[in-house]
Amino acid sequence: MIRAFSLTAALAVLMAGPALATGTCSTAPATQFKPKATLEAQLKSQGLKVRQIKVENGCYEVYAVDKSGKKVNVAYNAETLQKLDNAEAGED
Repeated sequence: MIRAFSLTAALAVLMAGPALATGTCSTAPATQFKPKATLEAQLKSQGLKVRQIKVENGCYEVYAVDKSGKKVNVAYNAETLQKLDNAEAGED
């Protein structure tokens, strides 16, 4: 009984996985995007050294280096600055 419940719960989580992904790129016009400088300041306060921020299809794609020297590639909704699960979200 418990085993069947565990299996059912695990299956439900796996099926819901894509639906649980957070965020998408903005569909608003670029005039409604928050400034790149705002995102850069936020990232610097988190200890990241920003190398480049590109705009791609309503997303800011960030290339940075963390405190330990590891390269970081992260995408943010350009309108809300919400961090996205998919670092390649704005790419075609």
